Amino acid sequence: MLKHLLTIAALVTGLVTISSCNNTPETTATTATAEDPVAYKATIDTWHQERLKNLQKEDGWLALAGLFWLEPGENTFGSAPDNDLVFPDGKIAARAGTFVLADNKVRVKLNDEAAVLLDGKPVKEAIVFESDTAEAPKLNHGPLTWFVIKRGDKYGVRLLDTESDIRKNFTGIDRYEVDPNYKVQAKLEPNTTGRTIAITNIVGQTSQEETPGALVFTINGKQHKLDALKEGDELFLIFADKTNGHETYGAGRYLYTDLPDANGNVTIDFNKAYNPPCAFVTYATCPLPPKQNFLQIPIPAGEKTFEANH
Repeated sequence: MLKHLLTIAALVTGLVTISSCNNTPETTATTATAEDPVAYKATIDTWHQERLKNLQKEDGWLALAGLFWLEPGENTFGSAPDNDLVFPDGKIAARAGTFVLADNKVRVKLNDEAAVLLDGKPVKEAIVFESDTAEAPKLNHGPLTWFVIKRGDKYGVRLLDTESDIRKNFTGIDRYEVDPNYKVQAKLEPNTTGRTIAITNIVGQTSQEETPGALVFTINGKQHKLDALKEGDELFLIFADKTNGHETYGAGRYLYTDLPDANGNVTIDFNKAYNPPCAFVTYATCPLPPKQNFLQIPIPAGEKTFEANH
């Protein structure tokens, strides 16, 4: 998975050619309404601290310790190396049990020595995923928690470990100095044709996603646009720029905005651009920027490349 991730990051880097990072906008006609710079920086710092807290939660991305794709039929799991799904040594029974994938359902069967809980209660056998499952129940033993996910037509088991090295040793994420010039006003260019956009994830699966349209904005006197996705009461941007692979993560960054107002106005604050989970762990299924969201300028704002401390 790590080799695959690095390969994709390299491809993205090649598409967004590295350039100089002396890129403070000279004239940004669409910067957001002026505000006190000290107060503004404080709001970004507060947002960033909350972001770090979420990463470090017991169920946060830093605890992600495995992703195992299930094959049809029986899939054994436990700490013994000859299991189909090999969990961390010493943290669960050598042969904890079996996942059975059949008829678009996943059933778990636990061995007596496993002492596994399902949503906090002892379990020996249960269906843990079926076609209409909104949120899969969580299995737990000691520091380990695991549950079934579905990506396209693939079923997998996602494993969290509260004692993972990256979570224990995490000290933060480098970022650019907060720059109000990268808080810009945008206009939603509505999607009136019903088109969808192709989103490919890190494992190579592509899905067609609905888009409310593109956000159009100006930096350094030049117009740019980013196709947006809608998530609840926010817009979600998956974008790349010319800092990728140099100062920022090679496969792009993410950013949320509020929904447009009645006039289609949206504020994009690139100081809140952040690394996808794949920048920290190799077991996430991160969506990658669609080709039309490759900005041909550097965006020196938000989070920089993450380097783990061991």
